[in-house]
Order: sequence, then C-alpha cells, then structure tokens
Amino acid sequence: MKKAATHFWKWFLEHKNKLKNLMGLDYKEQKNYLFWLDWHLQFYFPGLEYIIVFPKVKKKKTQLMLSARGKQELFHMAIELEKAAPRLWDWKFTALIQPRQDIDDMEAGIDDPYIFQDITLKTSDLKFIPFEYDGEKKIDMIVYLKNFTIYSHNKNLQTLINIMLQDLLGEKSMSENINFVQLAQMPEQVDDELIYLYDLQLYLDDINKLNELS
Repeated sequence: MKKAATHFWKWFLEHKNKLKNLMGLDYKEQKNYLFWLDWHLQFYFPGLEYIIVFPKVKKKKTQLMLSARGKQELFHMAIELEKAAPRLWDWKFTALIQPRQDIDDMEAGIDDPYIFQDITLKTSDLKFIPFEYDGEKKIDMIVYLKNFTIYSHNKNLQTLINIMLQDLLGEKSMSENINFVQLAQMPEQVDDELIYLYDLQLYLDDINKLNELS
C-alpha cells in the first residue's frame, strides 16, 4: 500500500500546477486531469473520493480533501494517504471532510448558499428534529426545508443534504452519529421543538454525554 501511495503522490506532484489552475483550463482538459486524478486515487484504494476546494484569494492554499464517502472501513486508507502527502506551500491535504467553522455566519443567516445542480439551499434555513431517541448511538432525524415541496422530486436533493451535513459535522462524526435522514416541508407555523441544523453537533454532544453517564 505504501508503493501505491507513493505512486499517487508522484503523479500528483507532476500535475499539481494544472490541478491548481483547473478552473482556467478548457472543459476537455479539466475532464482529462480529473479523470486521471480519480484513476490514481482508485489505484491506491478503490472507493475513495476527492474534493478540490479552490480558495477565494489566489495566494491562499488550494485544498485536496480525501473522502471515504462516510464509510468507516475506508477511513484508515484516507488517513494513511494523507500522512504520505508532500508538504507544499500552495496545497493543503486533508483526510476526511472536516467540519466547517463558520457557525456564527449561519446563526446570523449570512452563510453562503449551496448551489448544486438546480438546487439552492442555505444551512441557516434548515431545521431538524430527531426521531424518538432510545439510547442508540446513531440517531434518525427529519430535516425540514422551506422549499421541500418544490425540490421533493429532485434526485439531487438527498445528495446535497448529505454534503451539507458532512460539511457541518465532518465526515467522521456524521458516520458515527447519523443513521437515517428523512426530508420534510418546514411547518408554516413556528414549532419550538424544531432545532436549527447548525446546532446539530451541540445536540449530538449532549446525547453522547448522557450515554457516557448512563
């Protein structure tokens, strides 16, 4: 596996400048470099995925996230590949999707919207409620959207909600704590039992503490 990791990073180093400036390439070139990036990642270990995060400011680092798609059996492989990564001044390498830190923006309602295919959602607009919690480690939950009736038949909706949850909790925490997510329309009248989605990690921390005490 060490040789496969070396093979991946060798290819990456040879093409890192093209990948960093990917948005400036034409579509055919973009497709080519992304194909071979994925090919080398699958050669290292099948099932892993990548996400490239481009900075808003050019001088900041471009980030390559190595994702296990929430599968715990792949966590170790993503972590080992990240450990073998070269140290570069213009790239940051991360194993597993990490939680976002801009909760203050969400609370103020000024967080950036997610635009995925033909869906636009903001985390600050979503709320949730857990199903009846019986002490199990993983929870089932309902996530409420204002525009669920509009997007309910869109096959991309569940994928986008999963991405938003991974960004909010981090890939590891989501895998360890979330079992099932159901989507529903936000009630027209205010429901005090609903919890803002950006407070989900606080809720999980509380129930995990209760588990430790019981």
